Amino acid sequence: VMYTGVPLRYILESAGVKTEGNWILPEGADASGMTRSIPMEKALDDCMVAFKLNGEALRPEQGSPLRLVVPGWEGPMWVKWLRRIEVGDQPWHHREETSKYTDLLADGTARRFTWEMDAKSVITNPSPQAPILHGPGPTVLTGVAWSGRGTIPRVDVTTDGGKNWHQARMSGPSFDKSMHRFYYEFDWDGSPLLLQSRAHDSTGYVQPTKDQLREFRGENSIYHNNGIQTWAVNEQGIAENVEIS
Repeated sequence: VMYTGVPLRYILESAGVKTEGNWILPEGADASGMTRSIPMEKALDDCMVAFKLNGEALRPEQGSPLRLVVPGWEGPMWVKWLRRIEVGDQPWHHREETSKYTDLLADGTARRFTWEMDAKSVITNPSPQAPILHGPGPTVLTGVAWSGRGTIPRVDVTTDGGKNWHQARMSGPSFDKSMHRFYYEFDWDGSPLLLQSRAHDSTGYVQPTKDQLREFRGENSIYHNNGIQTWAVNEQGIAENVEIS
């Protein structure tokens, strides 16, 4: 996916933003009134006001005519149908950054302003939407991985629920804060599989298990779940979502 647009810093500089302007509030023209507070440091770094996607003008469902691009940060920050940008000296604490997209921790405190996406990976084939159709034999496992803090130099995969891990093959060049496709070739003997993938990013961070996430964030942390995902594949090649300890 490639966006074409204007760096947000050019727009802000042209508008004459003052030094006390530490935050921006992009506002969408959608019925939900999507707005998010973004630190000025990020706005001046790598944000973009985009008008094209993959060489074509944005479609209505993609945020036409303009949308915000916020590399490495969670999707709700990428405000679609952008119509206004407000500048202020503090965050606005709107609905989508207080009651929503905020993780309630076990001690009752709220984990807020967690914009950067932690390293995550997911196997896309086989998956519930993509069963193994060819039967036993040579099989190619593939998926995608990403991190909001850098590149993905390595992804591990397992076919037995984590008992044995294998390093996957990464495809193409590794770009910063971008999605990376990985592959793992193996001979499937027709027996049940427990498929998982585990991403490593360029900061040294390793994608955690769901139990590890619960240990640190409790049971109510639901918005930022980057835990390892498991697909159970049966003898017919059909996959379903399961959780294993």
